[in-house]
Amino acid sequence: MITKLFYVVFGSIILCSCATQHKREIEKAKWLIGTWENKMAQGSVYETWSKVNDNEFSGISYVVNENDTIVFETIQLIQEKDSLFYIPKVKEQNEGLPIRFSLNKISDSELEFKNTQHDFPKIISYSKINADSLVAEISGTQDGQELKQTFSMKRIE
Repeated sequence: MITKLFYVVFGSIILCSCATQHKREIEKAKWLIGTWENKMAQGSVYETWSKVNDNEFSGISYVVNENDTIVFETIQLIQEKDSLFYIPKVKEQNEGLPIRFSLNKISDSELEFKNTQHDFPKIISYSKINADSLVAEISGTQDGQELKQTFSMKRIE
């Protein structure tokens, strides 16, 4: 009887520990939450992230043109069991269907997601420079050539 109780308690501790670890992956990305601006010659691009629940963050990329807001990408950052996924849906690409990128690297200041089956990009990453600055990067092969695009962003909210 004591042995059974030991295994039940021990198993519960392990399950709780695993659940806590899963939450930590998405928790390491909480520095994304807020609104970020990338100033370019043709205007500014914005990316806004919010927390939906303990397992999901929602992102949106858009431009403001005069009084119009033009959304060109929606993103889900989803914790599923022991995996974290970056799932963008880009307007007028991939028939409007989302693409799933799997977590490749994570730290308190870096997120990298990869999908080697996707045409471009194959890698999407975010690097936190400080509390109000980050660099987003997409990279991969396009038309047989390595390509990398970097977006320096400043927090505005």
